[in-house]
Amino acid sequence: MSVYRVIDVVGTSTTSWEEAAADAIKTAGQSVRDLRVAKVIKQDIHLGDGGELVYRTKIQLSFKYEHQS
Repeated sequence: MSVYRVIDVVGTSTTSWEEAAADAIKTAGQSVRDLRVAKVIKQDIHLGDGGELVYRTKIQLSFKYEHQS
């Protein structure tokens, strides 16, 4: 039997929503092991102070709890 935890993360990019999602997963993967599923929850665009577009992708990530011996 397995137990999974789900967390929300938000990635940003000045290029695309896809790049924002990939960055969120890559960054979370540096501190959370055994990522299983990434689900896009929301996408929006933030307008920066200089008028630049910042793509934001909110993702739910699930990862497997490790069993303690």
